[in-house]
Amino acid sequence: MGANCCHNVKFEGLDPAYKRALVLVILINAVMFLVEMPMGYVGQSQALKADALDFLGDTCTYALSLYVIGKADTMRAKAALIKGLSLSAMGLWVLGSTLYTVLYLKEPQAFIMGSVGAAALAANVASVLLLVRFKDGDANVRSVWLCSRNDAIGNVMVMVAASGVWATGTGWPDLIVAGIMASIFLSGSIAIIRQARTELAHHHRHAAAE
Repeated sequence: MGANCCHNVKFEGLDPAYKRALVLVILINAVMFLVEMPMGYVGQSQALKADALDFLGDTCTYALSLYVIGKADTMRAKAALIKGLSLSAMGLWVLGSTLYTVLYLKEPQAFIMGSVGAAALAANVASVLLLVRFKDGDANVRSVWLCSRNDAIGNVMVMVAASGVWATGTGWPDLIVAGIMASIFLSGSIAIIRQARTELAHHHRHAAAE
């Protein structure tokens, strides 16, 4: 069965195959956080730290997504809203820490950035491949897809930043990429929050009509 059984009903994540895929994605994200965050400090890379924080956030929010599958419509929409708000918080943290680092600039290590970024990219591509056939669904399901897709984009950018650091001998490419990643977090959070609020409003109108 596909992600949608018909055009008017959004996939809610009840497919056992989706649940298995989501569990694997949660494990992938948890492992990558444990690998990438310490390497971000060792390599003095804001982009790696930002990406590691995203892995941690995804681990928590995907676990929440798994928990609310099969729950009431309003609970699933509220869970998506929480995820959207947490993604906004991460984006603001990355933006703030990037601005702070500009004042105390240290040159990151390009080799660590590139090698860890490549491993993170492989992990996120695997997650995207696991989830791609479930990308169209309710706010809860779609938020998982958007986060995974944005993560893969972010990892490509980390590797671009590593190349820039190596080529220029400065930390500015790393900081620029970290800033762009913050904007990706914020734009993704807006899309998730907007869909979640729309679904909540729809549920409230439906309940009032009854």
